[in-house]
Amino acid sequence: MAEKEAKARIKINKLLEEAGWRFFDTDKGKATIKLESSIKMDDLGEDFENSKNGEAKKESLNPLVGKEQARNYAKSQKVKFVILSNGTLHYLWNIETGNPEQIQVFPTLESIKQYYEFNPDPNKLVSEEVNADYVVLTQLSNYKQIPEFQDEQKKKDLIFNLKLRFLRYYQVEAIQAVQKAVSEGKKRFLLEMATGTGKTLTSAAIIKLFYRTGNARRVLFLVDRLELEEQARKDFINYLKNDLTTVVYKEKRNDWRKAEIVVTTIQSLMVNNKYKKLFSPTDFDLIISDESHRLLGGGNSRALFEYFLGYKLGLTATPKDYLKHLDTDNIEDPRELERRMLLDTYTTFGCESGIPTYRYTLVDGAKDGYLRQPIVVDARTDVTTKLLSEQGYGVMVTVATSEQEDVLEEVKYKQNHFERKFFSDETNRVFCKTFIENGLKDPITGEFGKSLVFAVSQNHAAKLAQLLNEYAHQFFPGKYQSDFAVQVTSNVQNSQQMTVDYSNDKLLGFSNFAKDNEILESYKTSKARVCVTVGMMTTGWDCPNILNLALMRPIFSPTEFIQIKGRGTRVHTFEHKFKNELGETETISIDKATFKLFDFFATCEYFEEKYQYDQVLKLPKNFEQGDDFPTVDDNNLKPKRDGYEYTDNDEITSLNEQQVDYTGMKVDRMFFQQFEEKVKTDEEIKQLMEAGDVEVATARAKEKYDNKPEEYFDLEKLRRSLKIDRKIGWRELLELIYFGNQIKGKDDLLSDEFEKFISTNNVADINDLQGLRYFFYAYITDPSVREIIDQQDFTELYHNPTFNVEDFNRVPDEMRSKLPYYVKTYVPLNKFLSA
Repeated sequence: MAEKEAKARIKINKLLEEAGWRFFDTDKGKATIKLESSIKMDDLGEDFENSKNGEAKKESLNPLVGKEQARNYAKSQKVKFVILSNGTLHYLWNIETGNPEQIQVFPTLESIKQYYEFNPDPNKLVSEEVNADYVVLTQLSNYKQIPEFQDEQKKKDLIFNLKLRFLRYYQVEAIQAVQKAVSEGKKRFLLEMATGTGKTLTSAAIIKLFYRTGNARRVLFLVDRLELEEQARKDFINYLKNDLTTVVYKEKRNDWRKAEIVVTTIQSLMVNNKYKKLFSPTDFDLIISDESHRLLGGGNSRALFEYFLGYKLGLTATPKDYLKHLDTDNIEDPRELERRMLLDTYTTFGCESGIPTYRYTLVDGAKDGYLRQPIVVDARTDVTTKLLSEQGYGVMVTVATSEQEDVLEEVKYKQNHFERKFFSDETNRVFCKTFIENGLKDPITGEFGKSLVFAVSQNHAAKLAQLLNEYAHQFFPGKYQSDFAVQVTSNVQNSQQMTVDYSNDKLLGFSNFAKDNEILESYKTSKARVCVTVGMMTTGWDCPNILNLALMRPIFSPTEFIQIKGRGTRVHTFEHKFKNELGETETISIDKATFKLFDFFATCEYFEEKYQYDQVLKLPKNFEQGDDFPTVDDNNLKPKRDGYEYTDNDEITSLNEQQVDYTGMKVDRMFFQQFEEKVKTDEEIKQLMEAGDVEVATARAKEKYDNKPEEYFDLEKLRRSLKIDRKIGWRELLELIYFGNQIKGKDDLLSDEFEKFISTNNVADINDLQGLRYFFYAYITDPSVREIIDQQDFTELYHNPTFNVEDFNRVPDEMRSKLPYYVKTYVPLNKFLSA
């Protein structure tokens, strides 16, 4: 045997031994490897390199070179699995069902035995019917037979008390999109769903789908934080315990194989590549990555994810629409890190084009009523207003140089430097006072609503918590004992449990806040009202009764902004049950209509007006000493460059509140941009439009893009993204993209059509032209008015709220029949259908 082949064989033998395979009988058991007849035991000794027996491919050859040779040998031995290896690169191949898949280590004997009995059938997965009660049928299979379920008045309480979880329509669509992807031979999927839309419930249904159809024996669910690990375990137990067992790995290290769902943090597996020692590549058939853009973003975590064979599912709330190509190689910039992280996420899940397997946005959720949009409280202080300059955030501060503390030098921080270094006590006081004075109150008790405050650092969080408690003592005397606000950061003991307790309404005990001198003992909510954090509660953490969020630091990452804003978007019903004077149980139920987002650094304005979604991002200049650093006039210790000099006094200079409607912020509305880029790069559509074949191009665009699982573009989502108040057509979209023809709203179209009408009809003698206009508009836009006029059932006008008898009497007699005839003949009514 040549030397290179021998070295490869030595490596392969070592890999087999590391995986627990035995060449010889030992005290641990009999040999588990049957050698080829041409190889003797002596050939495996120290002189293996000089042996003339055996066969192995040298390391320079790709192991796939020996694929057909291995197939023939495997068939002759009637075996199902083949490992192709050159000692460095390895593949595991099920010769009955698929292609060789790359592995990092050899599977253990125990794992391969289980895998041997595993015969997945993707066709069963694709054909499985998934409806709204798919998870409920596991929770309570006979729910339809329960008498309370037949009673509409008792049905809601039954569902709530038993924690039954029916899938929403978009969750069913997401699952069906995965089924469609499997039917196309795909094994990787990415669900992009807004915070609060139930990614874990959707995951549970997908897990059931794979397990029920025999396409998964065991599932690995990866999270990036300890509190999410426990939360996922509880959720899966609630959803699937009657069919599947869920464990957290660290609690079941010795018998995790008895469970069908294993939950763990990625950090617990990454230390010293521990996952390679704990698991075989064949141990899990479905790997789910929660908050996948974070999970795969650092270190060798992607290597861990790729280690396992089987299907891969990623979950993220972060739209890829916000990826930018920066004109820098400075990896320290957070936006560049974010871009690379997201690009890696979409590539990992087979979505290189940027189109996830399924997408459901915050705008979708708000329109459907499943999510809430905020009231933005734009509260800029004197300091923060002056810091908002075209050059970025800059401030002149007194800093200590050597042992002198009175030397003034200007420090123009880069954005991330600023976030770490600048915050004044006076500014912090203004933040906290404004927050408490203007925050939403708990609708049941009247006390300050549960809130999150986001700080720059752990030290900053400590300062803010202290100030908030001081103001709570001032505003609510005797109500709190320094437990109004709590610092929840990683350097605080039991901080993970604190996040759980806050979500469960028992952080620092239960509230005893008296409303109208009455303590509502039966209404359970946390004594602590505000958690001050840096980044612990930005993703994956579920607390639907949050009423106030405060950004007490600037944010420049759209991903981070979306995640933080998502802490408040969940719906919630504040409910209090009590006994009345007759001893009867009464219930007060108040739905959460909105939440307040306190914005002290014009973050919302930045993402609405200044963030360039479609341009290359440029980093701010790095004002380090020696590179465009401002000089100092030694006579008066003031920089020559104009700037803002910080003083002790600070106050709110403007405070404005604005309710965001269901269409959301611009950061939520970038859906059309993605469609535009897709269509512009479609050569077929492009050629047809340039040739003037607009009708053909429209038909092809509809055929290729209308609600297809790969993109899930549809006219309704695109209309909302463009903020058009009427139904639109594919032709209008193409003419906007290629010709720049703006899509007019309903009012503009009505105005155009009315101008056409009066230009072709003699209206010179009509005194009340406005009355005629109103009739024109009502007849076009209101089907009930059209029916009344067409049927001449004018008595119905007495009851019509849109167009009544008085309105009709303003219309000249000759126009009462002429106008309807004109509209029916010349006006396309479908253009005016409401969205």
